This record gives sequence, C-alpha cells and structure tokens, in this order.
Amino acid sequence: MNIADIAKMAGVSRAAVSRYFNNGYISEEKQEAIRKVVEATGYRPSIQAQTLRTKKTKMIGVIVPKITSSSIGRIVEGMLSEFNRSEYRMVLAVTQNDPGKEVDYLTAFNDKQVDGVILSATVLTAAHRRALKRLSVPVVIVGQHVSGYCCVYYDDYHACYDITKLLLEKGRTKLGYMSAMWQDKAAGEERYRGFSDAVHDLGHEVFADNIVTADFTVASGYEKAGELLCKCSGLDGLVCATDAMALGAMQYFREHDIAVPEEILVAGHGGSDITRIAVPALITARYFYEKCGELAVRRLMELLRHEECVVKEVKLGYEIVDLKQ
Repeated sequence: MNIADIAKMAGVSRAAVSRYFNNGYISEEKQEAIRKVVEATGYRPSIQAQTLRTKKTKMIGVIVPKITSSSIGRIVEGMLSEFNRSEYRMVLAVTQNDPGKEVDYLTAFNDKQVDGVILSATVLTAAHRRALKRLSVPVVIVGQHVSGYCCVYYDDYHACYDITKLLLEKGRTKLGYMSAMWQDKAAGEERYRGFSDAVHDLGHEVFADNIVTADFTVASGYEKAGELLCKCSGLDGLVCATDAMALGAMQYFREHDIAVPEEILVAGHGGSDITRIAVPALITARYFYEKCGELAVRRLMELLRHEECVVKEVKLGYEIVDLKQ
C-alpha cells in the first residue's frame, strides 16, 4: 500500500495525503477522511524515504530533568498522547536535574538530529539562553515563562497566593514557608512571591525565620521541617512549594507528635496522585500537567507548520483542592 492507495480510499488527492503526513495544511474534513483510512489500514509511510525527500527526521527532542517526578511523568504522558496521534516520535533526554546536561542536549539536538525541541527546565542559566539562541529548529519551553520563546507554563504566583490566603482565612496566622530554590523562577521565585503578597495583603508579616529552602523531595521536606521548627516555634500553618515537600513535612510532624492539621495545617502545590490518599489529607493547588504536555506538542506542531498565528505564551490555570480541614 502506498500514498496513491490511501488517497483513493479517502477520496482525496495524493498531494493532500502527502501534506497530511508531512504536517502541511489541509482542511479538517480531509484530515479526518485520511485519518480514518490510516487507522483502518494501519498504514505508515517509510521514515527513511520521508527523511531523504523532506530533510525532516520526524523526531522531536524532549529534555526533562527527572522522569521519576510525578509532575514530569504526567507532562510526558500528555506529550505522548499527542505524539501518538502524529507521525512524530519522541527522543527523551533525562538530565537528572543537571543544568549542564540540559545545555549539552540542546547543543546535540541542534545538529539537525531532530525537527524540534521541547525543554522542561527548572533553571535557565546564561548557558541555556545561549544554547537556545543557537538552535536552528523550533523550540517550546515547558513550566517556565521565558520572554521571546513559545512557552507553556503555570500561574504559580496566583496558585500560591490563593493557597496562602486559604490558610490565613482558616485562622492560621503564623505561617511557615518551604521554598524551592530561588533560581527556579516558577516554583521558587513566583510561588514565594505569591505567599509573601498574600500574607502582607491580609495584614500579617513575613519573617525570615519562618522560611526554609528544600529540594523537590519528600526526604528534603522532612529534614527542612525539623530545621524550620528549630528556628520558629508556634507555627500553626505551613505552605510548601511542592507536594513532595509537604508530604515530607507531614511525616516529620507525625513522628514528633505534632498533630496535623489540628496544630499545623499543611498545604502543597502540584496535585500529585499520592495527595489523594495522604493521611491526613493535604490541601494543594492542582496543576494540569497532562494538558501542559499536550499543549506543548501542539504549539510545536504549529511552529513546524510555520503557522503565523502561533500563540507564543500559554499560561495554565490551577484548581485549589480544599479538603475542609
């Protein structure tokens, strides 16, 4: 079976089928007709032949910091749902939270081994920006807002503002904050800014002793909860930059006979699956990670089609999960 056969069965021209497989523009009606024939026949064009003819590899480089992260895993799932509906395949590069490796992969992918890049990075250094500027293929950045680039990111500021406001409205006025590293503009800077502004807007103060910085792990959340209590007594609430930190802090409180939520009410960010079964329940800001992955792939496909109306920035919302503690 070849393109001519697909065109005949779908009732369209060979050119339309060719544009379909090469991500060119065709009407939605023709797309649907071709898609149905492709699904029914299981037809797949020769990747080697396409590469020689179009100079395209049909491969997309995806750079992520850590695949074991719940949020990253859900983002990748969203990407896969879109890739599986296209002729593109994903080349996954996992950097183990090493910014230097992220730059290395950007450089490697720039050698025309892929048709586009999706980058999920927690820190964007000067080296990142130089590598991004040198890229000769389209790129979409996930999870961070970067001016001048197509990016899909979260409303971290308002999510943390609303979480903090919720705890204050529940009468928890002596709040602690467990921050991500400040170099992470989204989870670090923006979430802390939301926390700080909410505390001030509701007539309270932010004290330096009430703040600690943790890694993105349960173990770090556990350790830093102990450090926080040594610095600051009388806390009645704790806002954490991630769910993992929050779960670690809750474990520390349980093991040291501090009742949660009666004595300290804990909140996180992310809405990971484990928060749904945590005991006691965790208040969290749920992010739509799968949708983020889907939209990143769609934006990249638009860039690859050279569509002029590509939305450069997509800011995703969130859902506050209040378990009425």
